[in-house]
Amino acid sequence: MSTKLNSKTDFNKRPRIENDRSITKKLALGAILTALTVALSTFYIPIGATKCFPAQHMVNGIAGVLLGPWYAALLALATGTIRNLLGLGTLYAYPGGISGALVVGLIHHYVKNSDYVALTEPIGTVAVGATISALLFAPLQGHSLTLYFFWSAFAVSSIPGAILGYLILKSIRRLNFDRLFL
Repeated sequence: MSTKLNSKTDFNKRPRIENDRSITKKLALGAILTALTVALSTFYIPIGATKCFPAQHMVNGIAGVLLGPWYAALLALATGTIRNLLGLGTLYAYPGGISGALVVGLIHHYVKNSDYVALTEPIGTVAVGATISALLFAPLQGHSLTLYFFWSAFAVSSIPGAILGYLILKSIRRLNFDRLFL
């Protein structure tokens, strides 16, 4: 009888151990991508009151596909916070980065399971993030910048970043590195 209990106990623990490993790997990859994004934050494009970081959008595409929407959004939040604490970013990092990561992750999860989804990052960053920045964040900071300004500035950053993210994802897949992460 004790054998049956042990096998049942072991059977019940097995999925949790695998799930814990998956969570640990996702957290580790998220930490690496956050550190990489912060390290690459010295390269930015200053446009008006914003600082455009193509590396953020590159990582948003990678994280949205490999980690999913919630990990990707958390990664964008962490990166924006660290950059702001270091004096490298602006408050516009939050609506732009988080919305771009969420859009990639949600589209990848619910619509199409493909690396091409990394190219949808500008939809979240420009359509959602720039709009929130222009209508909410800019007035709170006393900036009188237009919606078109934010759409243009965020597009200058997110389009090249999304393309780089897609190319890096394809390289990760070709080298079979994605199996190491997840």
